[in-house]
Amino acid sequence: MIELSVVILTKNEERNIKDCLESVSGWADEILIIDDMSTDNTLEIAKRYTDRAITKKMDIEGRHRNFAYSQAKNLWVLSLDADERVTEDLKKEIEKTINPDTKYNGFTVPRRNFIGNYWVKYGGWYPSPQLKLFRKDKFRYEEVGVHPRAFMDDPCGHMKSDIIHYSYRNIEDFLNKLNNQTTREAEKWYSQNKPMRLVRFLWRTYDRFMRTYFTRKGYKDGFIGFVVAFFAGFYQILSYLKYREIIKGQDNK
Repeated sequence: MIELSVVILTKNEERNIKDCLESVSGWADEILIIDDMSTDNTLEIAKRYTDRAITKKMDIEGRHRNFAYSQAKNLWVLSLDADERVTEDLKKEIEKTINPDTKYNGFTVPRRNFIGNYWVKYGGWYPSPQLKLFRKDKFRYEEVGVHPRAFMDDPCGHMKSDIIHYSYRNIEDFLNKLNNQTTREAEKWYSQNKPMRLVRFLWRTYDRFMRTYFTRKGYKDGFIGFVVAFFAGFYQILSYLKYREIIKGQDNK
């Protein structure tokens, strides 16, 4: 087995967690689950594959992730979400790469993002590299609640092999997550006391659609590409509307 800690954050992931764990079981010498108070069978399934499962309620996503990585026993960590799968090619590449002579502190990994069974190849959705493999002493997340940024000491390498990411089960799941993410985005803006102007968000709505659909060639994904581009723009104005709603609610108190 490779001296690597696979760290997986979960919350009510009984649909996904088995396939995720199957993709790394018998390969990494530690699988660590950090579970956010699941009420389904997530933990029962996870315990078939690992005896390291910690239950901890998430407060701020970035802080939660930093805690999770600090619990890993190995220096090298592969961070996964329950809807991600490690390919055989990626396993082989990691095995060849992380060793005492490695000059990098971490690696980005390309992801194949899916809506249902459709692999979204354009609109900025592929290769969509993320810092997923890193030395835990050289890496940290920004401690904010939504879309935390990853920070790592240079140098950074880049894997060629993919992670499979089943981002959304279907369009309904896509919209549900959009609704949740825009709510958290609005709450973050309010907590940071950021000045927000409507004209800025009208522009950003237009700009995100144009860049996703045309500049990043989302149109090549057909109707799904249009949906992705439309909601990339709509995310901006919806977040703004929710932000205004929070402001009005506070003013009426």
